[in-house]
Amino acid sequence: MTETPKIIVRFAVVAEQPNSRDEERLSTHTSENSIAGIKRYTGFVRGRDLYPLFDHLSLEANPRAAKTGNVTNAIMESLEKTPELFPFKSKGILIGTSNYEALQRNRFELRFEDLDSEGILDGGHNMLAIGLHMLLAVMDERELARISLWDDMKDLWEKQRNALEAVKEKFDFLVPIELLVPSDVENTASVQQFEMSVLDICAARNNNAQLTQETKSNKLGFYDEIRDRLDPAVASRVEWKSNEWESSETKPIKVRDLLALAWIPLNRANEANLLPLDISVTPQNIYRNKGECSKQFDKLMSDKGVSRTVDGPTHELTNHTVASCFDILSDLPQLYDLIYSDFPDAYNSNGFRFGANPIVKMYDPPRREAAKDKSAFLVSQPHTHYLNKPVYYRYPDGLIMPLVYGLKGLMEINDDKVVWAVEPVKFVEMYLKDIAGAYRLVLDMARFDPQKLAKNEASHEFAVGEFEKALLKHRAKRMV
Repeated sequence: MTETPKIIVRFAVVAEQPNSRDEERLSTHTSENSIAGIKRYTGFVRGRDLYPLFDHLSLEANPRAAKTGNVTNAIMESLEKTPELFPFKSKGILIGTSNYEALQRNRFELRFEDLDSEGILDGGHNMLAIGLHMLLAVMDERELARISLWDDMKDLWEKQRNALEAVKEKFDFLVPIELLVPSDVENTASVQQFEMSVLDICAARNNNAQLTQETKSNKLGFYDEIRDRLDPAVASRVEWKSNEWESSETKPIKVRDLLALAWIPLNRANEANLLPLDISVTPQNIYRNKGECSKQFDKLMSDKGVSRTVDGPTHELTNHTVASCFDILSDLPQLYDLIYSDFPDAYNSNGFRFGANPIVKMYDPPRREAAKDKSAFLVSQPHTHYLNKPVYYRYPDGLIMPLVYGLKGLMEINDDKVVWAVEPVKFVEMYLKDIAGAYRLVLDMARFDPQKLAKNEASHEFAVGEFEKALLKHRAKRMV
């Protein structure tokens, strides 16, 4: 864990809840003299006294990444035009830490030992807007216009730190601050209770900001084992929490896309009764209902037979079968891209014309230049979904989703683990032409409608059967 230097935060005005008199009243009515093991300090902090937070903290503990937009623009306008009203117009900033000390003169020494679950729990957009407002005092507005994300602002903050110190005293506006700490930092049980509560509080406070289920799960550590196994080229493009990615030509990979793929090996494990609970998703939901895949994934990962809590709310994977499914998952993005890129040629090799269908577009600049009707051709080259590799056809991925699910036919059980029966990339390269020839039947029955294909369970099971047949053929060749 990364430790930050101790931070001193000075309140202009602060109130303690519950205070000593409150605790006396609580103790006469309940068996506890605190509320859920949590103490709260609320009050106002002057802008200049937020400098230590900008210097040493980031937004790891905040489930949503802060991004500029209408919200931050409104906050900055309020700071510029009516700073005296800002503490009453803004909900402010929520800070949480399990290690603190109350000092004299309304000062608090805060120590953040786990930045993944402690720090700024809510109010990231306020922090971003305040930081940009302060930077405006030392920078040109046009330079700041390019800033979109919190990390960009932090980079500028560090570069302009000396200049910011020189104008520090001008920032006397008040900011509402709420500080959550354990009711008794000397009591281990109290501290543990606080750590378990922080994530729920954080999620609840972010509900108004449309916090996604995937973002909460990321905070619980449900995705750590997946992230660690993925090809770094894929992992670096995954949007693990909301607003983490800036809009760009290269779109981020949604984490629920990976969770959907995870159910291919997880379904195989469940069929073998290897999961601690009977849980699966229908093949068609991997395409049409990724939200359901995400919910089922959370249910699985929350099970005591799959993970255990460590370091407060964070979960650690303990189930070897599920771990083996994540090993399989690490190969699926590459296999998905391989099937997408190679299927058109595999289909054509059987004497068919994949590009003849109007939902298929081709990237072929010379042919486009010569063609009278250019509607079948692309101006720019398409790329694969996961590894962003250039391809020559663009078509709805619903056409090949049953084939992706068909990879389950190459998975087998070894003791309590799901493993590949063969090296999957080489196998797909070797047998995709054969499988594509048989798959034409499914395409014809669905009339090349990607929705009918991807939402029909029978098309998925057909693909699984074709991969299993190809595997039998492969093994028979090796025995000759």
